[in-house]
Amino acid sequence: MASTTSALRRPGSGATDRSRRGRPGGRRPALQGHQPSAWYAVPAFGFFAAFALLPMLLVVYLSFTDWGGFGTPAVSGAGNWSRLVEDPEVRASLLRTLALTVLSWAVQTPIALLIGVWAAGPQRNRAVLSSLFFLPLLLSTAAIALLWQALLDPNFGVLRTLPELLGGGLNPLGDASLAIYAVVFVLTWQYVPFHTLLYQSAARGIPASLYEAATIDGAGRVQQFLTITLPQLRYTVITSSILMLVGSLTTFDTVLILTNGGPGTATRIAPLYMYTTGFSGFEFGYASAIAVLLLVLGAILSLVVTRATGFRDMSSQQEGA
Repeated sequence: MASTTSALRRPGSGATDRSRRGRPGGRRPALQGHQPSAWYAVPAFGFFAAFALLPMLLVVYLSFTDWGGFGTPAVSGAGNWSRLVEDPEVRASLLRTLALTVLSWAVQTPIALLIGVWAAGPQRNRAVLSSLFFLPLLLSTAAIALLWQALLDPNFGVLRTLPELLGGGLNPLGDASLAIYAVVFVLTWQYVPFHTLLYQSAARGIPASLYEAATIDGAGRVQQFLTITLPQLRYTVITSSILMLVGSLTTFDTVLILTNGGPGTATRIAPLYMYTTGFSGFEFGYASAIAVLLLVLGAILSLVVTRATGFRDMSSQQEGA
């Protein structure tokens, strides 16, 4: 009987042990009150400081020096900056950069927006068509530039084989009045898939109940797009526009391969002028001054866009949702 009694008591004691192990007490309250340490961010800040902040500081330092790429940089004071103010090519290249930015935004934004909204819908064969459309994202900039340089060549490219459609003797890369539009066309083909992904992901996050209610109220597709889709994609449009703005101030490889700034100086944008000044003219001090100017202009324009469009209010709206 004693063994039976003890055996009967064991389940109770086991249940007590299990309840002790399963109850919220013990180690879990300590884990629940544990907050991530600021030391977790040290690797990220170290990476940012080593590969972003430090190079920017070095470029600022080089902008006050006279350095040809060899030896020790000689401090020249504000000589590079005074030259920057008086250099007419800097102003001309900035105007070309502005023209390229405006044209690229005006062409890429509506195309990427419409395709992104379409790709987010329940269309038939959407996955296959989207995969084909996003192929440019898999190609390098050099490959894209060389591809279109060959296709737009007036001697053996598409323009030679399709004279009836595109005009006989048309040479967009060799015509000073058409070269900037040819560059915009290639950049559009290259970057529209990326911006389309932004709009596609944002459009998929729009509640379907909004469209169902609009359909019940008798709203058509165009009216739904104007009253529901566009307002919901407002911040995505702003984000895409800022990325285009920053990209136009930093891209030069496509223009370098396509036209090398030509014909003449028709497509010599500011980043390309900075590159050729440093690596062709070996004036790294002056090229650094141009780089700092582009950095400041990019930061100012980004702040202007965020303030003018109310982009800063997006986080507060999300928190209140």
